[in-house]
Amino acid sequence: MVKAAILAASGYAGGELLRLLLGHPKVEVVQITSDSYAGQYAYFVHPNLRGHTNLQFVPHSEIAPCDLLFLATPHGQAMGQIEEYAGLAERIVDLSADFRLRNPTDYDKWYEHPHPHPDWLSKFVYGLPELHREEMAGAKYVSGVGCNASVSILGLWPLYRRGLARETVVEVKVGSSEGGGKPSPASHHPERAGVVRAYMPKGHRHIAEIIQELALDPQDPKFHFSVTSVGTVRGATATCHCLLKEDLDEREAWKFYREDYGDEPFVRLVRAKRGIYRYPEAKFLSGSNHCDIGFEADPDNRRLVVIAAIDNMMKGAAGSAVQSMNLMAGWPETLGLEFPGLHPI
Repeated sequence: MVKAAILAASGYAGGELLRLLLGHPKVEVVQITSDSYAGQYAYFVHPNLRGHTNLQFVPHSEIAPCDLLFLATPHGQAMGQIEEYAGLAERIVDLSADFRLRNPTDYDKWYEHPHPHPDWLSKFVYGLPELHREEMAGAKYVSGVGCNASVSILGLWPLYRRGLARETVVEVKVGSSEGGGKPSPASHHPERAGVVRAYMPKGHRHIAEIIQELALDPQDPKFHFSVTSVGTVRGATATCHCLLKEDLDEREAWKFYREDYGDEPFVRLVRAKRGIYRYPEAKFLSGSNHCDIGFEADPDNRRLVVIAAIDNMMKGAAGSAVQSMNLMAGWPETLGLEFPGLHPI
């Protein structure tokens, strides 16, 4: 059994990660930390875990050596203490944004502060297994993924890796859990419930990951990205309007997507001619590690509309982290991630 610890396990992503690891057949969670809830049982903060664990939170300062350390800290914290954390565990999976970007200057641009340890960026593998599976095998350090970036990259990868897209406009609709567990005026229930609120019409930080992973020109990416908050708790759905360089009929698009994703354990292609489940819906992915992808061709305008959906807490955070861990350790990729989602919900 691999002995794992979760730093900052009291947040939403940390709690989801704990839920997954408690059911993992190869992992024993030996420690969870939280300064705010030190001394409290995990189920005091994560009531769904009542009866599944008697672990208690300890302060961050008391984190002990382990085989595998998960960092679920807020963005900006791990980058300053990475050498200390690397001394505690041979392998690290960081769920934050601190090691996602390869170019140090991107942190100045997108996160508005320099990276204190730029030499560490090349040591981390970007944590999207569908694109970096071979690099993860045996890796010591894997970064987190942005949920909005994950759903967009997976939806667009088959087109961009073939050079088919001329320009793309993406609109991502996300649930409230994306904002994390710390309350704010915008997350106050009377203000947040039932909304369809433009959150980031431009300039979202996850664009940096998309530019990096789709190999876009940073100076002129021809990529436009907006995020809208909607009245759900979980889920991220990307509607991607891909303006193509040449004609592409739907049958050929299906061929490309099947070539790339036909053997992927957590990517499902969704398209039905009738019924109410004709396109991907994030609602039914709650608790699962799947990314569902579908599309509709608009040949008159040389456009392919790609729709991709995930549970932002799973494929956009904790689920990808566990999937990455499985690859790092040489275990079956799906281990501990077999839950298919719920319907109805």
